[in-house]
Amino acid sequence: MYQTITVSLSNLLLSLSDALDLASPVLAQHQMRTAFISWEIAKAAGLPQDQTESLYMAALLHDVGALSAEEKIAIHQQEVQNPEKHCILGEKLLRTASIFEYPARIVRFHHTPWKDWRQPFEEPLVQQAQILKLADGLERGIDRGNYILHQQDRLIEGVKAAAGDSVHPDVVQWLVRAGVREEFWLDLVSPRLYSLLLHNGPCRGIEVGLSQLSEISELFRNMIDFRSRFTSTHSSGVAATATILAKLFGLTEMEIGLMEIAGNLHDLGKMAIPNQILEKPGKLTREEFAVIRQHTYLTYTILNSIGGIQQIVEWAAFHHEKLDGSGYPFHVDAQKIGIGSRIMAVADIFTALAENRPYREAMDKDGVMGIIHKLSENRQLDQRVVGVLAENYEEIRSDMREQQQAARDFFEKEFYYPDPHTPSTSPDVG
Repeated sequence: MYQTITVSLSNLLLSLSDALDLASPVLAQHQMRTAFISWEIAKAAGLPQDQTESLYMAALLHDVGALSAEEKIAIHQQEVQNPEKHCILGEKLLRTASIFEYPARIVRFHHTPWKDWRQPFEEPLVQQAQILKLADGLERGIDRGNYILHQQDRLIEGVKAAAGDSVHPDVVQWLVRAGVREEFWLDLVSPRLYSLLLHNGPCRGIEVGLSQLSEISELFRNMIDFRSRFTSTHSSGVAATATILAKLFGLTEMEIGLMEIAGNLHDLGKMAIPNQILEKPGKLTREEFAVIRQHTYLTYTILNSIGGIQQIVEWAAFHHEKLDGSGYPFHVDAQKIGIGSRIMAVADIFTALAENRPYREAMDKDGVMGIIHKLSENRQLDQRVVGVLAENYEEIRSDMREQQQAARDFFEKEFYYPDPHTPSTSPDVG
């Protein structure tokens, strides 16, 4: 069915960047605006194309290390005492995808003041990290309730005040040079910023293939799951289960690869869900469950905006749909739910039942299959998929647990209790 697949890197980055800021209206487009400012400063500085592209990628993803909605808001409102923590975790996450190996270093140092650098300003990493630091601070200083050109002078004066200890004076001058134009400020807050960056910004024309897309999906899987120890292995379990079910159903090698990516990204919309709901030990209220129900819709809209991956979009976003039309959020029925989405629905329920949750322990085989069989008998889950799961239960469970253990080991080693005083915090280059 598929011979090859490529995706626009610019579109992919912008869409996934948008997902980082779903947590609150106060965060809307923060990553994107920071990337725009960084790009404008890079142009004013005359940075080479490769350095500008690395800076742009780092800026679009600079807050990946802030794993919960609550932490993202606190950082944005400058209520976090140790911003280094999310810089360290951001670097660790980004380095898991080879395309972000260098941008990860920029993210690591984007809160490092100029006075703490021991390397000369001429080093590209120093300049890029300093540009990102200034761009991030400038965006956070914008009053979203006031007209931007009424804030221009105040924002520029604030930037000038940062020159010296916080930001290198050259970076400040580059921003001042860019900020002379009203166009700069109006583009910055334009609702069409996504389109502007997509069609004119860095990285346009760069395509990524299935292998790189898979790496990036694993990065976002970890970012989604590592928000909580209760969810730290869920998406890896869903991806493993869906992948082996796809193999048993005889899907093509390409489709199996797409299924794994869809499993990694199926809960992408949960970036908007507060941890206080995800980790609640008791039953959710009607209002809390209404918040949960938006996550598949958000998964769909984010992935659908990337373009060229329609199978991944549906397989990821339809995992709470039911064959009788009683699922959510689209209430599609059997006529519109393909085999990939049916596999994903079973994989998600199986994984959820077979793992520990804040409100209950993992169920045994009889408990898991009892619930799943009932759902299939009620024509909510595909009986063929459920049959394959039942016939291969031990093999599937073993593979799922193996993949989840690998994710758990990585999470507990690197993310559960991060040490902000590790040697990697040194702003040395090389």
